[in-house]
Amino acid sequence: MVALAEQIKRPMPCAEANQGWKAELNLGFKRKLEHTVLSRHTQFGPLTVQRPFYPEKETCHLYLLHPPGGVVGGDELRINVRLEEEARVLLTTPGATKFYRSMGALAQQVQTLSVADGCALEWLPQENIFFDQTRSHLSTRIVLEDTARFIGWEINCYGRPASRDLFTKGLVRTRLEVIRDGVPLLLDQLLVEDASALKSPGSFNGYSCFGTLVATQVSPRLLDLVRTIVSTRENRQLVGLSLLDDLLVARCLGHYSESIANTLRSIWAALRPELLEREACHPRIWST
Repeated sequence: MVALAEQIKRPMPCAEANQGWKAELNLGFKRKLEHTVLSRHTQFGPLTVQRPFYPEKETCHLYLLHPPGGVVGGDELRINVRLEEEARVLLTTPGATKFYRSMGALAQQVQTLSVADGCALEWLPQENIFFDQTRSHLSTRIVLEDTARFIGWEINCYGRPASRDLFTKGLVRTRLEVIRDGVPLLLDQLLVEDASALKSPGSFNGYSCFGTLVATQVSPRLLDLVRTIVSTRENRQLVGLSLLDDLLVARCLGHYSESIANTLRSIWAALRPELLEREACHPRIWST
């Protein structure tokens, strides 16, 4: 049975007054008998979750919700997740996170994911869409203890090429950190400023979508398996794989977020039986 969530609500500034939304979501998970339960849940502002459910028994599947439907200039959103006591959790979102055009103020979303020894977290949000003339900062920090297991991705799409709504002007700064026992394993920082960054051969080389998947405790044999999977996929993408000690880093450039998501999902599905000892269980929300 899911533990009763404590919910904290505070007065919020008016987004129309150009102050932006200030929101924070704090989630804690623990193992209880055969299930992982949501043991801590505090929030203020427009960030919340749906009720946890268990399509594969012990793993807790949970959807993160942002009711306003988009992030605008002046918004400051914080998501903090902590897994303890052999918790197993899969987190995703019901749709894309949209960072809209700004008149000058910066939109910020900061995510901190902490995973204790013996726990496993799957961080599988749907894509981030950065609209033309946005000014956005997205930061994700993954903090792992020694035996913690993690598989996660981020998919960033600059503009909406399928709708011919291109990213021509704006500023997007992204940061991705992976830390184990206080030692940095990965630090990625990327600044996209105007369309020139997307066109440069030293950057996106004409592509508009970029995906990164990271997974811990990956062996050279598993890396070879992922290489085989990637080599059989469509040639309209560029995919690069690196193994940093036991940290797999997969990067994918493409024209459409859907094709990148399909590639990263195929890698996740191949890794899951080995790393988490279970077959891939696709969240139902991905099919809606």
